[in-house]
Amino acid sequence: MKSEQLQNWLRFFKALADESRLKIVGILATQECSVEELAVLLELKEPTISHHLTKLKQLELVKMRPEGNTHFYQLDKEALLTISKEISKAEKIASLADDVNIRAWEIKILNTYIEGDFQNPESVQNLREIPNSSKKRLTVLKWVIDKFEMGVKYPEPRVDEILSGYYRDSETLRKKLIDSRLMQEENGMYWRC
Repeated sequence: MKSEQLQNWLRFFKALADESRLKIVGILATQECSVEELAVLLELKEPTISHHLTKLKQLELVKMRPEGNTHFYQLDKEALLTISKEISKAEKIASLADDVNIRAWEIKILNTYIEGDFQNPESVQNLREIPNSSKKRLTVLKWVIDKFEMGVKYPEPRVDEILSGYYRDSETLRKKLIDSRLMQEENGMYWRC
């Protein structure tokens, strides 16, 4: 996510992370009010209400209409709807983590369970153990399944030969690959899913 957009979202969430501002938004969603009216309704001082309205105006969540010496405020429902639509999209939420290395956890797990440089196919690599934790185990098994080509069917002896190059108990490892649905078997032939 672009830094500017992230900052806008932070301002939005910070502004609404205040009980008084949320109440002001709630009131202005149903009626137009002056600072004086809001102060009476919320039992706050007028300068405090003005401060909260300034924060909401900076986000363009409220509109102000002058009438003589009095300013009336109302919720800008279109602006709220626009922001709501934007932050409710899964891809927009996911973009909050654009600058996070999402493989960091996977790399940590593989460093823990793989002897050798697992990122270098030329180095000798061995699986120390199969993790008990299902998430860690799946991470390791995904690393193992990459040793098989997609769309190729392997006879069981070849599967065991490949697996034994990485782990001493190829039969257990093969069963874990099948249990995790990363590999399928039919009539002694195995293939990557």
